[in-house]
Amino acid sequence: MSKRIVVALGGNALGKNLPEQMQAVQVTSKAIVDLIEQGNEVVVVHGNGPQVGMIANAMTELTRSDPEKYIPCPLSVCGAMSQGYIGYDLQNALREEMERRGIDKGVATVLTQVEVDPADPAFENPTKPIGSFMSKEEAESLKESRGYDFVEDSGRGYRRVVASPRPKRIVELDTISSLVAANHVVIACGGGGIPVEPTGNHHLKGAAAVIDKDFAAELLAESLDADYLVILTAVEKVAVRFGKPDEEWLDALTPERAHELADAGEFGKGSMEPKVLAAAAFAESKPGRSALITLLEKARDGIDGKTGTTIRA
Repeated sequence: MSKRIVVALGGNALGKNLPEQMQAVQVTSKAIVDLIEQGNEVVVVHGNGPQVGMIANAMTELTRSDPEKYIPCPLSVCGAMSQGYIGYDLQNALREEMERRGIDKGVATVLTQVEVDPADPAFENPTKPIGSFMSKEEAESLKESRGYDFVEDSGRGYRRVVASPRPKRIVELDTISSLVAANHVVIACGGGGIPVEPTGNHHLKGAAAVIDKDFAAELLAESLDADYLVILTAVEKVAVRFGKPDEEWLDALTPERAHELADAGEFGKGSMEPKVLAAAAFAESKPGRSALITLLEKARDGIDGKTGTTIRA
């Protein structure tokens, strides 16, 4: 039976630079089109960590080279740039793969804004590193002139840190829904979406933040009334006691058990934990919904119940 599936792609699906990305999307597109070939409606969300960092670094160097000519580029604009160029490569790879298999579907990338709450506690404790390493003097100067937050990074210098608030609303949801209804494969909420805050005068202001792409994918899956949230990552299954002699790989989890294990510190804060929590949130959001965490190349087998960790109520 056809399902509506939101797929969240991990960083391994896109590579770390432009040449790697152009190769990686060829492999990634095959895994996604495997799901489309089964008759499923597929919406794709991707990360952008290396890409937005590369753009931010380039903009920083440009500003350094001639500070009177070039003004700093807001992080929200860097995020928009990353959505555009990742989407360009990914949608072309998906289109080519579908044409090879005789699948008649359009593909579109939607530049997506995601609303966050200015009162989110994450803004009081920014933790996500972004951009290049700087000297202490450069960091102090930028902190004073622009209000940026910095942390010292293992003796390698200072890096700017930004907040990672939870997503509240997908601004372009109606557009995404219309494209899905029109038989398109949609790439949306790239990098977790461009974080924006409402200003009260119909304007959405870009926020100095990074939204976790797994939580953005979960919100999109709920908002589209999807059947499945599939989070593709670098391991085939979720594990407890990961890397230890008594490591255990899990075939299935309930949302309640997922929360218990997360509270017990079983999952890496910046790696597996957001994936498990996003999967649990989707599975418990409505009866009949399921989430899957597995390897990119195992996506179809996971949907068929042959591998991966399935989370359902």
